[in-house]
Amino acid sequence: MATVKCIYDFLDKIAPFEFAMDFDNCGILVGDKNESVEKVLLALDITSEVVEEAQKTGAELIISHHPVIFKGIKNLEFNTPVSLLCKFGISAICAHTNLDLANEGVNFHLAKKIGLENLSSLAIENGCSLGLIGDLSSSLNCKEFAETVKEKLDCNGVRYTFKTDCKINKVAVCSGTGGEFVELAKNLGADAFVTGEIKHSQILKANEIGLMIVDAGHFKTENVVIKPLYEILQKKFAHIEFNISETCSDHIEYL
Repeated sequence: MATVKCIYDFLDKIAPFEFAMDFDNCGILVGDKNESVEKVLLALDITSEVVEEAQKTGAELIISHHPVIFKGIKNLEFNTPVSLLCKFGISAICAHTNLDLANEGVNFHLAKKIGLENLSSLAIENGCSLGLIGDLSSSLNCKEFAETVKEKLDCNGVRYTFKTDCKINKVAVCSGTGGEFVELAKNLGADAFVTGEIKHSQILKANEIGLMIVDAGHFKTENVVIKPLYEILQKKFAHIEFNISETCSDHIEYL
């Protein structure tokens, strides 16, 4: 019978928790490491809806990307994700920046999902790649590339900047919040930069230096890791039932 710690130890091999950034909070954040596990729910975020889904499906553990506890808790209200985890006796393992930095982590799957080849590091953190840059198999114009990102990431909409007569061949990606890498991406030869959140000032800088921006949303640029993570965990722990959350969403709609 596998335990919470067994699964944690496997995650530690594919995305070492020691490589998480200093500001982060990763690991077994709720529960008992020695608790036995027969069912696991995977989700990008641990919301109240996700915890209730886990309870209804009989999961003893939730694995998420974003930490359910990020800063110190000074008070605990009823019906919050943490209180519900405790109420239902469900453990939580959160793999955040360590999964971002993993060799086949979030950015790897983002780059592959939108069709990039010949991948190399955009930046290095703790000896690991933070963001990636690669080549498209064929040249696209700005609108065609934005449409490709929208389709591949299953977005209801994307924000993008348009340049007349542009040709997109080399693309940089940084899942989640990546606007700080705009100038670096351009210096490394990128024609376009895909991220999940970017500031207005960073968009203006990108416009100045001739770099196309595609803002596909934080959720969509990171949720790409959940299915591959599910597949590798299910293969490793064949006797455990893993499921991907059906309720986890950012609930953003587009007009």
